[in-house]
Amino acid sequence: MPSDRRHPMLTRRAFSVTLLGAMATPFVARAFAQTPSDIRSRIANMSQLHAILVQRGDEVIVSESPRGPGLDRVANIKSCSKSIIGLLTGHAIAQGAIPSVDATIGEIAPSIIPADATPGVEDLTIEDLVTLRAGLEGTSGRNYGAWVNSDNWVSFALRRPMVATPGGRMIYSTGTTHILGAVLAVATGKSLLAQARDVLGQPLGIEIPAWTQDPQGYYFGGNQMAMTPRGMLRIATLMRDQGRFDGDQIIPADWIDQSTQTHTRSPYSGLAYGYGWFLSRSGFIIARGYGGQIIAAHPQKNLAVAITSDPTSPARSGGYFGDLTDLLEGAVLSLA
Repeated sequence: MPSDRRHPMLTRRAFSVTLLGAMATPFVARAFAQTPSDIRSRIANMSQLHAILVQRGDEVIVSESPRGPGLDRVANIKSCSKSIIGLLTGHAIAQGAIPSVDATIGEIAPSIIPADATPGVEDLTIEDLVTLRAGLEGTSGRNYGAWVNSDNWVSFALRRPMVATPGGRMIYSTGTTHILGAVLAVATGKSLLAQARDVLGQPLGIEIPAWTQDPQGYYFGGNQMAMTPRGMLRIATLMRDQGRFDGDQIIPADWIDQSTQTHTRSPYSGLAYGYGWFLSRSGFIIARGYGGQIIAAHPQKNLAVAITSDPTSPARSGGYFGDLTDLLEGAVLSLA
């Protein structure tokens, strides 16, 4: 029941204090905001970081390369390649070369399956591969050396034992993405290099040099691609802008939507994972490569980010990559 008691009137002093407090609030909020110069000071002691670009809207507001080859020379983007393969997969489906994410290896590319493959690999779907949920024992980590020294990388990966149910948990494995790359090559009749140049390189004005091929001539699907930091930033803006670049729809918007839905989660970083892209809780869409290579977009904040780092040094979630995550989620995000 409402009280009949009258509220006391504010005294002139109380009113002045209240007014000043209200006026001060925006200034307090701004005191916590970051500036491009704050980014520069943050990266000064990050000895592994080579270059960083941050674009807000159409304006590049951070452009720094304190170490490394600079902003206009190509850098090895390492496993950011997996995210590029994800985009090429969406384009192949849009063009009809692959019927859908539910299509299987056995339907699309039976020629790549060895006679002694692990039973059931013919039923692995495009979605199983692009989300790293093939169920096959990984070729990354301790198995990596034996894999890349084998005489047939695709066959080696398809002979790994099933250690999980396909479509189940995420098993981080470059071999899985390499299988997907071979499927794309068979389905489209074009090498991954040709696809990357046709689908992304030419429309975005990105230099994509030839990279490592396996013994059968398939380009490495998931590692060793190279781009300049400026080229990486254009990929980031493509993701930020729903597959558009300079007014053209390069990758279908519905594929970008599907790519940025949570399909699984990394057992290492805890980040959600879509169709080749990691997803942070704040809204960043992230391609992540060994050593600290990052292509990131935040559509809600209109931000695009490219970071290159020393490709020979590890960047673990509890170490340097954690520092980069803090940089993204803190200083960079506050630039929006």
